[in-house]
Amino acid sequence: MNFKKDVLNKIFWVTIFAITMAYLETAIVVYLRELYYPNGFSFPLMPIENNIAIVEIGREFATILMLISISVLVAKKFTERFAYFLLSFAVWDIFYYVFLKLLLNWPESFLTWDILFLIPIPWVGPVIAPVLLSLTMIFFAVLILFFNIEFERVKIKALDWMLLTLGSLVVILSFVRDYASFVLSKYNLSEIFQPDSKDALMTMSLKYFPNEFIWWIFWLGEIIILLGIFTFYNRTKGLLRKDKIEV
Repeated sequence: MNFKKDVLNKIFWVTIFAITMAYLETAIVVYLRELYYPNGFSFPLMPIENNIAIVEIGREFATILMLISISVLVAKKFTERFAYFLLSFAVWDIFYYVFLKLLLNWPESFLTWDILFLIPIPWVGPVIAPVLLSLTMIFFAVLILFFNIEFERVKIKALDWMLLTLGSLVVILSFVRDYASFVLSKYNLSEIFQPDSKDALMTMSLKYFPNEFIWWIFWLGEIIILLGIFTFYNRTKGLLRKDKIEV
């Protein structure tokens, strides 16, 4: 019982951390949009100074490290740490949009396009897509943590990892495909990786306007991820039932 209370307590405080972290990031975005998009955020992107762009990319790295750090601090086993990372990442992502809506009345709808990430190239998509993915992450995280209350030997096996990784890569493809298609319509791969093409690519990025989000790619990735979660659930539930019978 004490162990269960400890897990619930950790879930509560990791959630609080993620929500407050989301507010801090939203505050930064409010300042940036006031400077660069006083009339409201929209595509194409506005030009920003190189030093600001570098700071933004650094902020994204720092955000991930913060989420990893809190996960390492609250758990000892890798599987638990992974669960808390998923939980904190997903809650942070959802409440980032909640606070943007409260403070800026943006996005206009769940289908509004947004820049989701910048590393290694811009990820773009309608707001509903990362929110759906975050809900999946929360579900998986809570499943791991509550299995861990009943069964200490909870592990994510190779097949689970394979499906989760493959599904994640397919989802990422759905986010980067539109921007990548835009760039490849102007440059071939050999030109993109030439040192002197950096400035030209940056200039071209300012002309990018989202064209199409391929939903079937996103849903394919989601289905593969859910299949990975199901294999984890089915196997762990069987082990838990066997463990109880032996006891």
